[in-house]
Amino acid sequence: MNEIVFVVEESLEGGYTAKALGFSIFTEGDSLDELKKNVKESVHCHFEENTPKIIRLHYVKEEYFLA
Repeated sequence: MNEIVFVVEESLEGGYTAKALGFSIFTEGDSLDELKKNVKESVHCHFEENTPKIIRLHYVKEEYFLA
């Protein structure tokens, strides 16, 4: 595997969460820099060997407003 994709969202409690698509990997961080560090560590921990070379973060932002 060459690449793994994470969906990144702002957490209701503050900070950010990241969930891998197709794998049981979930992590969070108080800032985007911390989240990136935690994602990288989580990927290396999950795969141990044959770690994907590319980690893609897909940022999702939900907005609500009255019609």
